[in-house]
Amino acid sequence: MSGWLETYRGTVSRWEVDHNDHLTVAYYFARIADAGLGVLEASGLGAEYAARGRRACVTADCYVRYSRELRVGDILHIESGVIDVEAADLVLGHKVFNSETGEVCTTVEQRVGHVELAGRAAVPLTGAQRRAAEARRVPWDGPPRERRPRPRALDGFLDSARDTVKPWELDVLGQSALPFYIHRFSAANGHAIAAFGMTPAYMRAERRGFSTFEFQLALGAPLAPGDPVRVRSAVLHVGRSSMRLLHVMTNERGGERVATLEQLGVHLDMDARRPTPLPDALREKAGAILVPVGD
Repeated sequence: MSGWLETYRGTVSRWEVDHNDHLTVAYYFARIADAGLGVLEASGLGAEYAARGRRACVTADCYVRYSRELRVGDILHIESGVIDVEAADLVLGHKVFNSETGEVCTTVEQRVGHVELAGRAAVPLTGAQRRAAEARRVPWDGPPRERRPRPRALDGFLDSARDTVKPWELDVLGQSALPFYIHRFSAANGHAIAAFGMTPAYMRAERRGFSTFEFQLALGAPLAPGDPVRVRSAVLHVGRSSMRLLHVMTNERGGERVATLEQLGVHLDMDARRPTPLPDALREKAGAILVPVGD
């Protein structure tokens, strides 16, 4: 267990809380970004390494399971380590704790690729870099990822977000920072669920919300200031209270796919703080816009 490293300690500010009265998923990703940089810094692959060698470990994929809420004023910390070392990739593991109760609120598997910052060509890790990463290896008991079939094309997807990358959205490596991908995907989710009746007006009137419990995020080419971004979304499954959506982000300058997010969530009773069945009328509307998945 010696590989575990505390990589974040802080609190939930009021301005970080969403309409569900808990920490907004984008702000989890702000902390995940800090945690990832903390592990890389401890392994000799941090921001100084990137500035010196123009090589860096950049996020390619995140698998996140949200198991308990964090609400306004809650205190939290993150413990992180390396859970796999590959030729040109590292897989980092993060556990987000409620510091008051000691409970694990969220687990994150973050795959980072070692690349040339110019052009993003993969670069194998050296023997010394691999040994430094191995020194931070930790046992991992996070939930296994389920690989689910997805649509082969974007037929039936809804336009759900569109804007432009701002200069102040960049991270320490000069690329679009993780939280801003998630802010856009959260906006897209709002439009996607409104299409079958889970509108802001409905949720305010009925004291209902959409609470995410799983993310599968994949990142492709980086975004730069001025890039025009578009998100299209599809509802793939609706159960008694749960929903599965897929969001696809493209850089509209060339139509290149830059990120995808598979999002699982539940219809939340805001007062009981637990899942509650979708009304039949909403479930029927959702069924009418479901996008079929491949085999």
